[in-house]
Amino acid sequence: MFKVCLTTFLILAIMSFNSAASWPGHKTSDVNSYRIYPKNGNFWVSKKQKLVIDTVPAGKKIILDTLLRNISDTATVSDSLRDVKSNDTLPYRLSKNALVAPVEFSTEDSMVLDIPGRSATVYGKESNLLYKDNDVKAPVIVYDMNTGDISASLVKDSTGKVIERPSYKSGDMTTESDSFRFNMKTGKGLTKGTYTQQGEMYVYGESIKKVDNEVLFAYKGRFTTCNLDTPHFAFAFTKTKFINDKMALTGPIHPEVEGVPIPIYLPFGIYPLAQGRHSGLLAPSFVTNEQRGLGLEGLGYYKVLGEYWDFILQTSIYSYGGWSLSVNPRYSKRYRYNGSFLLNIQHFNFNFKGDPDFGTNRSFNIQWVHSTDAKSRPGVTFSGNVNAGSSSYNSYVPNNPMLNISNMMSSSIRYSKTWKGTPFNLTVAANHQQNTNLKQITLDLPTINFSMSTIYPFRKKERAGESKWYENIGFGYNMDTRSTATFYDTVKTKSIFQQIRDTVRWGARHRIPISLSLPPLGFFQVSPSVSYDETWFQVKSIHYYNPTGDTLLTRLEKGLYTARNMSFGLGASTRIFGMLMAKKKDARIIGIRHEIRPTVTASYQPDFQKRNYYFLTDSLGRKTRYAYYESRYNLNSLYSPGEFGGLNFSIENNISMKVRSRKDTGEAAIKKISIIDAFSITGSYNFLQDSFRFQPISMSASSNLFNKVSLTGFASFNLYEVNDSGRPVNRLIWKRKPISLGRLTSASLTLSSSFQGGNKKTGEEPGLKPNGYRPESGYSLDEFNQELAYINAHPGEYADFNIPWSLNFSYSLSLNRQFLMNYGFKSTVSQNLNLGGTVNLTPKWQLGLQTYYNISDGTLNPMTLSLSRDLHCWQMSVSVSSGMYRYFSINISPKAPILRDLRVNKTESFRRL
Repeated sequence: MFKVCLTTFLILAIMSFNSAASWPGHKTSDVNSYRIYPKNGNFWVSKKQKLVIDTVPAGKKIILDTLLRNISDTATVSDSLRDVKSNDTLPYRLSKNALVAPVEFSTEDSMVLDIPGRSATVYGKESNLLYKDNDVKAPVIVYDMNTGDISASLVKDSTGKVIERPSYKSGDMTTESDSFRFNMKTGKGLTKGTYTQQGEMYVYGESIKKVDNEVLFAYKGRFTTCNLDTPHFAFAFTKTKFINDKMALTGPIHPEVEGVPIPIYLPFGIYPLAQGRHSGLLAPSFVTNEQRGLGLEGLGYYKVLGEYWDFILQTSIYSYGGWSLSVNPRYSKRYRYNGSFLLNIQHFNFNFKGDPDFGTNRSFNIQWVHSTDAKSRPGVTFSGNVNAGSSSYNSYVPNNPMLNISNMMSSSIRYSKTWKGTPFNLTVAANHQQNTNLKQITLDLPTINFSMSTIYPFRKKERAGESKWYENIGFGYNMDTRSTATFYDTVKTKSIFQQIRDTVRWGARHRIPISLSLPPLGFFQVSPSVSYDETWFQVKSIHYYNPTGDTLLTRLEKGLYTARNMSFGLGASTRIFGMLMAKKKDARIIGIRHEIRPTVTASYQPDFQKRNYYFLTDSLGRKTRYAYYESRYNLNSLYSPGEFGGLNFSIENNISMKVRSRKDTGEAAIKKISIIDAFSITGSYNFLQDSFRFQPISMSASSNLFNKVSLTGFASFNLYEVNDSGRPVNRLIWKRKPISLGRLTSASLTLSSSFQGGNKKTGEEPGLKPNGYRPESGYSLDEFNQELAYINAHPGEYADFNIPWSLNFSYSLSLNRQFLMNYGFKSTVSQNLNLGGTVNLTPKWQLGLQTYYNISDGTLNPMTLSLSRDLHCWQMSVSVSSGMYRYFSINISPKAPILRDLRVNKTESFRRL
């Protein structure tokens, strides 16, 4: 490979030859043509060329004249130009027709230069010409220096098969043609049989004329998103104008399928080619709904309001008179904040007027998502996720069975601040919970948490020598306050604000922990602690009997009431390790490690609650204890009565192992695998209590087995027996059953995983593929959630045929045991299974399934079955859903997002009322 610049012409212009030469494989050049071979760098001339050789050798030395001539010229010649100063800063002058930049050639074969004709021809498969931002690659390139034209053409073999086509690149525009010519001075050009790509669009034209770097005109061609030479579909045109990265404007246009024209003509066409955001109409989809009639869904407009804002307005209309409106402004500023606001209003008529089943529904829904970048304001974060609306809204959203069966709406707005250089933190939050079945709304307005991390006031600013024990005394502070209102949206006699005022409850809790960090005592870490708690209550309840003593009455007094508690503790903890190593050096399992972390805390809690409880005696002489601050009237619960002096104990475990990979070698071949992430047992024993000293034993476990299966479990055991009436008696079960964990009262188990087959393109191994939002994906959180919701509702439209199979499931089990009179213990078991997956029936057909199965009552509800077909540049999907919100949908659409609205969709919804 070599390069020859235009300076080559200047060097060769002083030579002249008078013979003709014939070039094998090329056209015969004239007598003034030369061929340069890049391998040996020699000039080849014809045999008729005569070379004249000078036979007189040149002198080796220069002979100087030894005679001195002392001739003085007394004539003075006046030069009128002597004193003229030249302003020409160039050593030579350029022609007006000269190019402003060098032309670079490169080739693997040869180049022919025609000096008198001022042209150059480059031959070779890898031939290349580069001028400014114009890059030409072709097997034959001709440069005419007189006109500044560059032309190129394709090469065929002896069978007529095209070996290589010329390509041309200018800026962001790349074309591949049968032949082309363009002028380097004007930038204009003309191509024949040209293929080019504009964004996602592939364009072909019998002839394309380039006016400048931004505008092209094409004649008799087609454009498509299919990348085949003979596309599956295309839009044929006679004339069109392309504005680079903006749009394409055509005259009369009609579609083609496999080269066969479809007799559907449009007078003109406008096709956006711009990358990124740009305003425009949103095309609707035609649907059929059993309750709403025929409809157009998604008709709207997208408007870019600036660098940081945009706006989406969409509506749907139905033949039975129903409609819906969606208003969705969005905002985003990189490294600062992003979010969106969404207002949905629905007014649906079910069946036509006069029908016995005619009905109407009006509902609305408000969503707001906002998040800030943590780097924009260090120490301050603000986020919001609001989802609220009418209780009936979820039930009537079309073609979304997962949302239709959802009966909860929740919202959260959170602000937090950390003061730099101080131990103080503040969090203010507002929460909302809405049960659409019960029509119940719960508002937390607000929830405030103020805390101070542990400080050590006795430590010196400048340490010198060993620290004193009292310098490790630390103080902390934590305050939680909350106000809550619960009301029903079906109440018409009061406004929402009146209901909030009547049902609001508030409370606060303060805690001051005091700790002392001591150095380890042997293998144990000892930590003494003191804690002071104070709780504020809103309502004081006073129970009393009527004069006859047979009716219990209650009097409520509102105000600010307090209750206090204090505890002292001394904890000791250690860590125990157990190792089981393989005996063989090349064993697959190298070793198993078991870590045990036992903790024992001796604590004492004095009885500060005597003044917060009281006793009443009924007419039969029975005493009953009551609390002044009951949880049904207050947010916070009162401390347990009586003093406590005992032990709190816990044992935490984790098990892991190291295995040797069969594929890798070296350090990478050894991997650590967690078998049990955590397994804990907790309980307590009260020495000061006269009975039931053992508290229930709790057990919990979690594991992510082999990074594939997520497992969590919980169980609670009571250590005391019960009598025939179901009341506990002060007798340990261990006396009757020495080997027993106790009486199981409740348990739960959750199991979930996701698997998929190896990717045929990338060769990925099967395994767990975690799902979730990732900021680096480029989506904002609300865009991610909206896209995920649509994918879950229409899985067939997003089939990935590169994955041969996939499976995701989650299983939950809960158990509760309670004692029933004349029956004994009754266990209530609840089991649910969520199952989904896909399987490729053939490389082009995929079957998908999403379902929810209640194992306890044997109900399958709902189930969505999808069948997808890969049509190369198109994709077809058929979806069927069962249950109350059943529907049938068939969708055929191009894969390219630019033609996402060019879809054929047929959807019919059927709701069982």
